[in-house]
Amino acid sequence: MRGSVDGRIVLVTGGTGGLGQAIVRRFVADGARVHSTWFHQREADELREVMGDSANEVHLHQADVTSERAVHQLFAAIDALGEPVEVLANIVGGFLFASVDETDGEAWNRMMAMNATSAFLCCRAAVPRMRKNRWGRIVNVASVPGFGRGAANMSAYAASKAAVMNLTQSLSEELVRDGISVNALVPTVIDTLANRRAMPEADTSTWLQPEAIADVVAFLATEEAGIVTGTAINLSKG
Repeated sequence: MRGSVDGRIVLVTGGTGGLGQAIVRRFVADGARVHSTWFHQREADELREVMGDSANEVHLHQADVTSERAVHQLFAAIDALGEPVEVLANIVGGFLFASVDETDGEAWNRMMAMNATSAFLCCRAAVPRMRKNRWGRIVNVASVPGFGRGAANMSAYAASKAAVMNLTQSLSEELVRDGISVNALVPTVIDTLANRRAMPEADTSTWLQPEAIADVVAFLATEEAGIVTGTAINLSKG
């Protein structure tokens, strides 16, 4: 459904990562007005390089979306451009593989902040803007351990992603009559440079391509996908 988000105002948090870049590229190709957050300067530079001639079509905002103040400033900056957010893709997140006795309070809080708090703060900021227009699309990223029965050595990560899944389902119930859909992706391992570096010996044949996931996100952002809400979109290959 290319072009079906033409002119929509889209915010992709974490649009500088391996998955985020693919989603940003897809939305730009579909004619959306795309905003993306970045945290380190190198991330913004990498996204500009990846976008090439289309780099000027992406509005980049430095923001720590785990911070309530920063999220408020981010959405205010987008508003100031006359572009209230209509589509929100919460792609920012983190991963931790550690046994419970090796997971200290700081690590636990970091997982909760990066995965759950970031999604909550951005959803909370986006919802009043979407309600005003009685239209909106929100896409979060859960995980297989967070959606299923957890996983050994992933207690903090799985718990934070379970919070994302429950947030998604709760908001879908709260917002369905406002014309706002809220869904969550539940991917297996994504084929990104970071994952290849972290797992150099892994069999990548069943890993998901970021571009294929971006296709799903692009569909969930359309008018036609309005009847899909509160859903865990299970993504796997093989």
